[in-house]
Amino acid sequence: MIREVFMPALSSTMTEGKIVSWEKSAGDKVEKGETILVVESDKADMDVEAFYEGYLAAVTVGAGESAPVGATIALIAETEAEIEAAKQQAQSAPAAAATPTPTAPAPTAPAPTAPAPAPQPTTAQQNGGGATAAMPSSGRLIASPRAKKLAKQFKVDLSTVQGSGPHGRITAQDVESAAGQPTSAAAVAPPAPSPAAAPAAPPPVQPGEVAAFNTLQQAVVRNMMASLQVPTFHVSYAIVTDALDQLYQQVKSKGVTMTALLAKAVAVTLQKHPVVNAGYTDQGTHYNGSINIAVAVAMPDGGLITPVLQQADQVDLYSLSRSWKDLVSRARAKQLQPDEYSTGTFTLSNLGMFGVDTFDAILPPGQGTILAVAAARPTVVAQADGLLGVKTQMKVTITCDHRIIYGADAAAFLKDLADLIENNPQSLTL
Repeated sequence: MIREVFMPALSSTMTEGKIVSWEKSAGDKVEKGETILVVESDKADMDVEAFYEGYLAAVTVGAGESAPVGATIALIAETEAEIEAAKQQAQSAPAAAATPTPTAPAPTAPAPTAPAPAPQPTTAQQNGGGATAAMPSSGRLIASPRAKKLAKQFKVDLSTVQGSGPHGRITAQDVESAAGQPTSAAAVAPPAPSPAAAPAAPPPVQPGEVAAFNTLQQAVVRNMMASLQVPTFHVSYAIVTDALDQLYQQVKSKGVTMTALLAKAVAVTLQKHPVVNAGYTDQGTHYNGSINIAVAVAMPDGGLITPVLQQADQVDLYSLSRSWKDLVSRARAKQLQPDEYSTGTFTLSNLGMFGVDTFDAILPPGQGTILAVAAARPTVVAQADGLLGVKTQMKVTITCDHRIIYGADAAAFLKDLADLIENNPQSLTL
């Protein structure tokens, strides 16, 4: 039997995927549950595993190319005798709508990371008709299933193994080497390409040149166009940050970041304003059951992503800071899982580090609010005694979905946020 491998839908918004690399070559034996390729979705790279045992007979969409979700990207033959028939089927079938991308595939020898043990992948549903031959892995992108299996067999601690796969992924060969076993690279993993075959880095963009959008940038375009259909309004507020800055100086040596401080302050304030943490649905206002603060992060190769600090109001400030550093590191390595960037209930966009005076942020799809944070600057202000003084102020501007949130809701939220930051920031450490 010959089965098709389809481009999987790795997120609810994914319409096409780019193949980062094939972990198997044509003709290689494939085990059920073994990673056969890595696919770039909207905002992350994900392992794709085989549903069935067999042989990877033909690859119809190569590394560095993109194809729509559901398009055939390869064929798996159940037996070696069927490989030739599968190749002929691939040649006679209509070509998938694959398009080369201007960016180079993931480098073959990235700087190794120090991975942590990952949860085992869960079973995914078949994509209809019993013809699907691949599924996405739900585990973090650090080790292939084959590598995990060998690690248990040889009693190898994966956290001590340096991965040689894309983005530091641990392969079966890496585990065998760490265990001092003879490697079976030819049967387990595709041979490493020679230096001459390695893709060259794209040249720098020249003046007058049109640079095609990468996958992440395309997702941002779609989201922003959808956001423009929402009626929004903006409310600004000047917050004195002298007390917050003093607290930051006290706790930054313990690993606390200003982003974590602001996220914590926002989350605590949202406890009093559930409508500001809500979202619009056709049936009415959806009040979220948790306060998940998404924070916009610029990606090195263009576009942005919003890692999410889950239940930020319940997590202590120090744990929140550690989580944030981990999220940013994995976001820039494109190793976040969908629930780590798509479950925000309130978004924070901080451009203060760039010295921005004030700005408006565009509302993310599915959320009711986003808060734009500008730089804190010394400002001459009138004091309660009538005299002039200098205080550090930052301008924050909230963008709200006017279908569910009104001006008074936004103003009350900003007033309480300012009161917390100005008069009781020490409570954020409790």
